[in-house]
Amino acid sequence: MGGPRGAGWVAAGLLLGAGACYCIYRLTRGRRRGDRELGMRPSKSAEDLTDCSYDDVLNAAQLQKLLYLLESTEDPVIIERALITLGNNAAFSVNQAIIRELGGIPIVGNKINHSNQSIKEKALNALNNLSVNVENQIKIKVDSSFLSLYDSHVAKEILLRVLTLFQNINNCLKIEGRLAVQPTFTEGSLFFLLHGEECAQKIKALVDHHDAEVKEKVLTIIPKI
Repeated sequence: MGGPRGAGWVAAGLLLGAGACYCIYRLTRGRRRGDRELGMRPSKSAEDLTDCSYDDVLNAAQLQKLLYLLESTEDPVIIERALITLGNNAAFSVNQAIIRELGGIPIVGNKINHSNQSIKEKALNALNNLSVNVENQIKIKVDSSFLSLYDSHVAKEILLRVLTLFQNINNCLKIEGRLAVQPTFTEGSLFFLLHGEECAQKIKALVDHHDAEVKEKVLTIIPKI
């Protein structure tokens, strides 16, 4: 074993051992890289969720991020994008409940008073989708100044959305002309406000509106007042 043959065996063993160590190193390195790329990939930020290319339905944690962003930012571009994303997700019944439970309804409702017309419009879109849920209607509060949105001088896009909101609340409560549910609406609720005499008079006055689309929608609502 001390001759040339022994030396050859030792050299072969060293080569095999080195090769095995290198393979283990490559395997371990590849696994760590995979962990970084897959398991440790950072989650999307709240602003990423407002990207128009992000089409996935948001989960509760993502909706919470979005609502925090909506409440904390003053950037009108981000506010509008967040409201669009929130409104799209509010079209799903499961998210209508999640947004309510996360306290999102007053956050969206507050944006109706924004001076930016486009933000006001997007907030109404989101509220329209949220209002399809009866439990959400109880939570929607907006004060008597909300009725000013039914004035004839208000922009067409806003008028159409507040009229749709009125329709949603009526349609949700009535099935084939019968009262489907009898929730308790407090005096500060949107339902209580929209079914008062002042709102009824404002909607009836819109029957003479110069825009045909607004007039058509009003005519479908008047029989239900």
